[in-house]
Amino acid sequence: MIRQSQLLKENAAFSQIVPAGDYFIHTLKQGETIRLLDLEGNQAADTLFYNAKDPSERYSAMDTIREQGNVYLTADTVLMSNECRPMLKITADTCGRHDTLGGACATESNTVRYALEKKCMHACRDSWMLAVAENEGFGMSKRDITHNINFFMNVPVTPEGRLTFEDGISDAGKYVELEAMMDVIVLISNCPQLNNPCNAYNPTPIEVLIWGRCK
Repeated sequence: MIRQSQLLKENAAFSQIVPAGDYFIHTLKQGETIRLLDLEGNQAADTLFYNAKDPSERYSAMDTIREQGNVYLTADTVLMSNECRPMLKITADTCGRHDTLGGACATESNTVRYALEKKCMHACRDSWMLAVAENEGFGMSKRDITHNINFFMNVPVTPEGRLTFEDGISDAGKYVELEAMMDVIVLISNCPQLNNPCNAYNPTPIEVLIWGRCK
């Protein structure tokens, strides 16, 4: 579902460019809205969400898919936690759908999917592990890295129930916005994948913007 935002970029309280291969970690307060902006098109933003007061409660693909009856995320989707509580709601989306099944690239998957010599190439799981190691104040470790959302990524489900990785459906300037329904930690790996043709083998930056709670 395509839905334009009513929020103006110049009114954002926070803005940060996240280069490809880098991570972003931030606490989003209840009522605040975050926008992930695909600056150049077909970039994947691998994202995890946690309850800021207790990171053992985190985004759950299983509960989200079951509650909404759809494997794709788009406007009006409510992201559910592993305790089946609402964490965030997608309030605007100009891409149309986002993947919650494909998982994240890792050194191991680089080896299996591409070639043995690709193992040491940078991967999203490495970005997340670096993020939790460099930000101990969030109270997380590598065991907290679980199943993620791939914003802007196109992973169709075939009639046989298989997953395929196809060319992206995003474009430069497309975005997704989410309103926090509790205080949440946002952890993003802006995907550095150089082996997948979905981004023309050219990972690009994204921009993260945050607006305060509407009064």
